[in-house]
Amino acid sequence: MTITAKDVQTLRQATGVGILDAKKALEANEGDMQAATQWLRVQGLASAAKRADRDASQGAVSVVRDGNVAAIVEMRCETDFVAKSEEFVAIVDEIAARVAAEGEGATASFTDQIDTLKTTLKENISLGRVYRLAATTDEVVDTYLHQQSGRGVNAVAVVVKGVSDEVAHEIAVHIAFAKPLFLSRDDVPQAEVDAERKTVEEISRNEGKPEAALPKIIEGRLNGWFKERVLVEQPYVKDEKQTIAQYLGSGSITSFAQVVIGA
Repeated sequence: MTITAKDVQTLRQATGVGILDAKKALEANEGDMQAATQWLRVQGLASAAKRADRDASQGAVSVVRDGNVAAIVEMRCETDFVAKSEEFVAIVDEIAARVAAEGEGATASFTDQIDTLKTTLKENISLGRVYRLAATTDEVVDTYLHQQSGRGVNAVAVVVKGVSDEVAHEIAVHIAFAKPLFLSRDDVPQAEVDAERKTVEEISRNEGKPEAALPKIIEGRLNGWFKERVLVEQPYVKDEKQTIAQYLGSGSITSFAQVVIGA
């Protein structure tokens, strides 16, 4: 069967491969476009396996709010050039929308598309962190996305209770900038607390602090450590004289999620 230039161009547009690769695929599959596409995918996956151990510290993140549900999806890659490409950003947005609508299991239906991206963009690409938060009828869900060069790099979703939509959004913005690791002290693993307590005790002793004053000094330093990590204890970024718990007043935070590219 004769392979025409139009056939090659059609396959290139569908797969993003070069002229020689497109022609080779068509020749290997007797001009069958669908078989050639699959052949390229298989060949691309073989190459992708060699790239699997390369660092994928770049990427893009999308956050979608759909009624009382919010979803965050991260896609990882190797370079910011790929991360800000239209096809990369588009699939992240599409996955996030599906996760919001259908649940985290919806990501499974994008395996083929992600594999195709590996082939066409020639990088170690993978699905990263995925979160889905749902609010009850007496709760509010809000989101925040910081973008850079046309792609999301810092996404937040938060569910709060007993506050207005405006306050919920302010909490989301705070999380984006303060980057808390836990909602409350109860969420911090005890092993981490014990390790930090031991560390600050050693530091305090090495500084020659009086033995009688050590308990108070250790607790003070440990409280400072908690304030850096625990959302409700952090100073509110727009008014550091009050903590997030004080800013909320009678309101409360049910849950939150954050994804920062490179973190």
